[in-house]
Amino acid sequence: MKREFNEDHTPLAYLITFRSYGTWLHGDKRGSVDRHHNRYGAPVIPPNQNWLEHNKRSLMSKPVKLNERQRTVVTTSIKETCEIRGWRLHVTNVRTNHAHSVVTAACGPSRILNALKANATRTLKEAGLWRLPGSPWAERGSKRYLWTEAHVQKAIDYVEFDQGDEFPGLDEVG
Repeated sequence: MKREFNEDHTPLAYLITFRSYGTWLHGDKRGSVDRHHNRYGAPVIPPNQNWLEHNKRSLMSKPVKLNERQRTVVTTSIKETCEIRGWRLHVTNVRTNHAHSVVTAACGPSRILNALKANATRTLKEAGLWRLPGSPWAERGSKRYLWTEAHVQKAIDYVEFDQGDEFPGLDEVG
């Protein structure tokens, strides 16, 4: 039977997104999100060239763009993390400046996000593909709750086919 809503008020899955360091700063023309602009339906922070330039000057290192080998290692790490922890990975897509994963797990999305980022960093270091101190990832990340099978399928389609487009209709907790 197709489930339209999970009766016990737990999401069916989460859309987890994390960006590489310095690749999407506040003030960017694409808009951005902070703790005051991180609720469903809230407007994003509008572009602001002065703020963008300030944020670029404040970077501790160059922005991180993942090459093909790094993306492959991160993809493998995400798959292994989910397998080891018993989480169902529906789909993942690691791009040059971010990673998306749709995951079903019996824990909250912050735990998933933190585990994926930490293990991706560790595996990059072990492979000799990240030699700088600290993390290649921006702070935090996006954790969208997927309440229905339709939401899960929409998120899977988005991750596989619609990179760069808006992803409306799902509550976000950041």
